[in-house]
Amino acid sequence: MATTKAREDIKNDLKTLKEDVKVAAREETSRLKEKAAEAESVLRDKTEEVRERARGYYDQARLRGREYYDDASERFDEAQRYVTERVQERPVQSTAIALGVGVVLGLLLAGRRR
Repeated sequence: MATTKAREDIKNDLKTLKEDVKVAAREETSRLKEKAAEAESVLRDKTEEVRERARGYYDQARLRGREYYDDASERFDEAQRYVTERVQERPVQSTAIALGVGVVLGLLLAGRRR
């Protein structure tokens, strides 16, 4: 009978242990879900922060690009006015220079074909 009692005690202990493991597993699952939710929230916040920072960099780069474009456009217009004025001051000399440059380029390009 003592053996039967011992077996019953062991069965009861195993049953209690099994229930304890189930409870511990549920608690751990709950804790892990909470941690995952916290991590997701932090990740969302960081993602939004990075997105805002990237928008700032993009806007800043766009403004700088616009400034560079405007500056280059202004310089090009100035150069164009300068060339136009010089050509109007000396039309024959300008035509001769253009002809000379054209001949030199033509000879260089023709020399590559051979």
